[in-house]
Amino acid sequence: MEITLCLSLVVIYITCQTGNMVIMILIYLDPHLHTPMYFFLSNLSFLDMCYTSVTLPKLLATFVNGKRISFVGCMLQSHYVLTFQSTEYLLLTVMAYDRYVAICRPLHYLLIMRKRMCMVLAVFSWMGMYFFTVPITVLMSALNFCSSWEVNHFYCDVMPLLQLSCSDISGIQVVIFTAAVLVGIPCFLLTLTSYIFIVGNIMKIRSTEGRRKAFSTCSSHLTVVTLLYVILFCLYLRKPSKTFLSDGKVVSLLNVAVIPMLNPLIYSLRNKDVKHAFRKVLG
Repeated sequence: MEITLCLSLVVIYITCQTGNMVIMILIYLDPHLHTPMYFFLSNLSFLDMCYTSVTLPKLLATFVNGKRISFVGCMLQSHYVLTFQSTEYLLLTVMAYDRYVAICRPLHYLLIMRKRMCMVLAVFSWMGMYFFTVPITVLMSALNFCSSWEVNHFYCDVMPLLQLSCSDISGIQVVIFTAAVLVGIPCFLLTLTSYIFIVGNIMKIRSTEGRRKAFSTCSSHLTVVTLLYVILFCLYLRKPSKTFLSDGKVVSLLNVAVIPMLNPLIYSLRNKDVKHAFRKVLG
């Protein structure tokens, strides 16, 4: 399985980096894409490139030469995986709000989503979770791992590392729970509320063509959000079972490898503006 998995991950990593880089270049080159929606999309593409680069290269190196990851490297990998994962949920929540303003308050869109507001929302998405991820990393690096040094995972994730510790993990659990309550739940509720209003406004449009055009502006983002929250449910809200850890490893690998690869495909195949910009660049 190692050869098959290694080759598959190489293809996934190259496709992910290439696809997201193409999206960023298209948004930079085409003036028609210099809008808040595509500004946040370029941030998402850059985030996906960073997300996969934290995990897949080290995993591939382990397959090739069998080298272990150092303790410091493991702590850093765990920190950035948690940070990028949290940033993605914050960024997708901001993108949901952007679609809400565009569809529900179109006359005020340029006033609300002005350049300064977009920059503030982007910076908050990138930096907002550091108040939680840094304490989690500091607390985790102080734990004793006396039972085993073998992480039962494809990369250094928080939960598998906590299972290896023989120290008191109640402090980390409180920080993780606080982050989920203060950030995770509000992100989900804000995204859900935004799309409830979006769907409600779309259904008020009388013409079928008008409803189709309105829904097409947010269908790509809705697809990505649905995939991520389904994975979140599979990882953290499932009933524990004998196969829970094994299934969790597979779902986690999908989260850090496959989903970032699919994001540019979803936004390019379901978005007329991106396809038009791509054809224009190709001449």
